[in-house]
Amino acid sequence: MNLRLIVLLCMISVLSRINAADSDIRLNSLGFLPGMPKKAVIISECSDFSVIDASTGQPVLQGTAAAPRYQEDVNQTVRAADFSLLTKPGIYFLDVPDVGRSIDFQISNHVFDFALYTTMRGFYMLRCGTAVKGEHQGQVFQHAPCHMDDGWLYRPDSDLIQRDGTGGWHDAGDYGKYVTNACLTAGTLFLAWEHFQDRLEHLSLDLPETAPGYPDFLKEIKWETDWLLKMAVAEDSGKVLHKLTRLKFSGFIMPEDDHEKRYFTDWSTEATADFAAVMAMSARIFMPYDSVYANRCLEAANRSYLFLKMHPENKRANMDGFRTGVYASGDYDDRLWAAAEMWKTTNDDQYLSDFEIHAREASPKIERVFDWPNLQNLGMFTYLLSEQSGRDSILMNTIQEDLVLTADSLLYFGKMDVYGRTLAGKYWWGCNGVVARQSLILYAAYRISSESKYISAMIDIVDHLFGQNYYGRSYVTGLGHLPPMCPHDRRSGADGIDSPWPGYLVGGGETATDWMDDQGDFRTNEIAINWQAALVYALAAFYNIQSQL
Repeated sequence: MNLRLIVLLCMISVLSRINAADSDIRLNSLGFLPGMPKKAVIISECSDFSVIDASTGQPVLQGTAAAPRYQEDVNQTVRAADFSLLTKPGIYFLDVPDVGRSIDFQISNHVFDFALYTTMRGFYMLRCGTAVKGEHQGQVFQHAPCHMDDGWLYRPDSDLIQRDGTGGWHDAGDYGKYVTNACLTAGTLFLAWEHFQDRLEHLSLDLPETAPGYPDFLKEIKWETDWLLKMAVAEDSGKVLHKLTRLKFSGFIMPEDDHEKRYFTDWSTEATADFAAVMAMSARIFMPYDSVYANRCLEAANRSYLFLKMHPENKRANMDGFRTGVYASGDYDDRLWAAAEMWKTTNDDQYLSDFEIHAREASPKIERVFDWPNLQNLGMFTYLLSEQSGRDSILMNTIQEDLVLTADSLLYFGKMDVYGRTLAGKYWWGCNGVVARQSLILYAAYRISSESKYISAMIDIVDHLFGQNYYGRSYVTGLGHLPPMCPHDRRSGADGIDSPWPGYLVGGGETATDWMDDQGDFRTNEIAINWQAALVYALAAFYNIQSQL
């Protein structure tokens, strides 16, 4: 019996017992790794608890709940149950006297494997410019080829000019395509590959053969880099167009039914810098599989980087007439990231010097909260974790110290929050994606320190996103206990199927208690590729794990 079938059968076993579970016991509904921490949060008065083997009904571990803790933003008093001593693979549940029983959960080295498969394959299901089809738990999700006319240069006072912008991934709950967010997404996935290649290179995602010879994980990223290459203004200019969207968002229609013209904005230095960074990553990561394509990526990166050097001013794209996403900010952090990736790919001292000049000026060196507007962390991680020589030792020490301080602050906030949320007390649009992305900070801290506490905090992030939270629900469609059913996702809203397209992380509440599983609530229930990539990274760290990190 293959691994995916085993995982699926275990999920069915867990789902069959959900109705008997008590909602006052919140835990990671995917389950737990044998050698990693295992916790549940109980929101009722209790003292003792037992872990019961679901196959025999016999207790295998008994414990005492921690002292009660009150947290104001959720207005709850909770008690934590720690059962980390249980390491034997199997299916279990918590029994808490006078409270009830938890959902069934697994302990297994492969407990996150199916979730990684589903979330990473979610990028294939977001492909634009082609038909897609996939099955999840017996339900088929599909759409026909879409947006085959992408796109048109937006010139309201002159004749329209069409250019090829087909391909790539739909960005979020809408069907737009944005270079800056695409680059953050691809960059995060490339980091997952570089950090966990030994686990990911054999991961099968059941993809069509669009990049022969590539591992599936990279094959899917290449679908996006193919599109990014089309966003370069011209082969010799280096400038990169900022986005390709309709002038305003569509209603809830399938992508093949979206026939409105879609337009390119003009270029921006932010998009150009992010493009240079991702093309440099593409060049070194794709080289073993396709040297011709890798060299094409490096040439594109070189052109864009040279253009940036000749144009130090921050130039934003003109978006007059557009009412779709902006994804625009200053370009300082993007230039820093580009320099780091160019240096790592080419080992050229000029790029190293450029990075170090930018990095010395940055304060802080590592930001606890980062997303598409502030990407300097990506450059810092590349510089810090590289094995190349020539780096400034003083700057290295400064960045390392800042990284440890930032990672330790995440540990502190995770302990302050009764649900172990590393973004304790802070909420805004897409904050679930930020929580997931903080796993990059924690893993970088682990790499330079070998301190297992940072890996434990990464587990806390996965626990939180899959059920150890205020709602006692998974935040990821199609996975875990009571997952979102009505995400702000046009495909899910228009395909006539009750179940949503699977494997997507929703953004989460803008306060501790205002998440609504409502299709119309884009503030808290939208999906987006940048949040998705962060979740993939967090899960990739624990894919097919045979021992503790």
